[in-house]
Amino acid sequence: MSGTAGCGGELLGRVFLTRVVEPGDETGGRWMREYGVDAVVRRLRDGGEPLPGVSGKRWAGMVARAARAEPHRDLALARDAGVRFVLPGSAEWPGQLDDLGDARPLGLWVRGGAGLRMWALRSVALVGARACTEYGAHMAASLAAGLAERGWVVVSGGAYGIDGAAHRGALGSGGATVAVLACGVDRPYPRGHAGLIGRIAEQGLVVGELPPGEHPTPSRFVLRNRVIAALTRGTVVVEAAHRSGSLVTARAARRLGRHVMGIPGPATSGLSAGVHELLRQDAVLVTDAAEVVELVGDMGELAPERRGPVLPRDLLDPAGRQVLAALPAHVTAPPEDIARAAQTTPDDAVARLYELRALGYVERHGDGWKLTRQAMMPVRDRPDAR
Repeated sequence: MSGTAGCGGELLGRVFLTRVVEPGDETGGRWMREYGVDAVVRRLRDGGEPLPGVSGKRWAGMVARAARAEPHRDLALARDAGVRFVLPGSAEWPGQLDDLGDARPLGLWVRGGAGLRMWALRSVALVGARACTEYGAHMAASLAAGLAERGWVVVSGGAYGIDGAAHRGALGSGGATVAVLACGVDRPYPRGHAGLIGRIAEQGLVVGELPPGEHPTPSRFVLRNRVIAALTRGTVVVEAAHRSGSLVTARAARRLGRHVMGIPGPATSGLSAGVHELLRQDAVLVTDAAEVVELVGDMGELAPERRGPVLPRDLLDPAGRQVLAALPAHVTAPPEDIARAAQTTPDDAVARLYELRALGYVERHGDGWKLTRQAMMPVRDRPDAR
């Protein structure tokens, strides 16, 4: 299997341990670092004295799981499902996952043809509420599409709501997306997203820490979020209530030194309350893909300057703008009043008014002057704007 050649006992040992050690278990990670994979596997198989840091009861549970572990069978099941196991330190391993320290995954089960390491180098996490609003789904999909069109990989958790909208936005624009699951990658969850996760496996990647056939649990969802945060350059939270699991991803990203961003929602929306709290702290407010890329991208990938519509007065010299601004919106005014409001002389005001009439911005009615409809339209909306 690709990503495992030449690993021998290290491969089998880590596959074995995915059946025994829960994702994110820092005690197990410390054992691997201090004693090595082979020594930990031997101790668990022999059922000897507990390794440091666990109770006798917990150790007994781990030994019982070790007795049922069949790494050769897991690798065969994975191969049949088109899944490979990627080891830390291998060519496909994303080095940024090492930032998790002892909570680093034992390895990753990967489904899909792309190279995980290369994709992760230019990736952004998009996460948020499962029970999202129509606004949240729209923002997630359009943001994901914009990122994909700019060559960025969209990473999310495959769940209902914001996750699904983000994946669909990337797929719909022909872009790249990665789903990080809290279960075996051969058993898509939620079941209602089996078709979507199948599309992601064909066009992108489906990734997880758990071996074939494993089911998700509440704690596994929470721990999965640290992988999403570590894998990417930054995390964008689209909608999240105060107790949303998406905030776990944002906090993990912050701890890892990644960028944390939030899409604002209505101030009255409980589903945006968690995002707004992030923004009150140190998260960065973003509204589209260009602003995300400006933050997480390379130097020079700047978002365009935000401007309102170009108005006729923006195209005039300062004196002309001053006279134009002095005219009332819907009634005529005599030159004397216009001059007074523009802080100039009546003669100068009249001269400017005739210039403005030639441009189509004002019109004369008897002794008075008023704005034309054209003067009140943004330039881009005018029939003569090209």
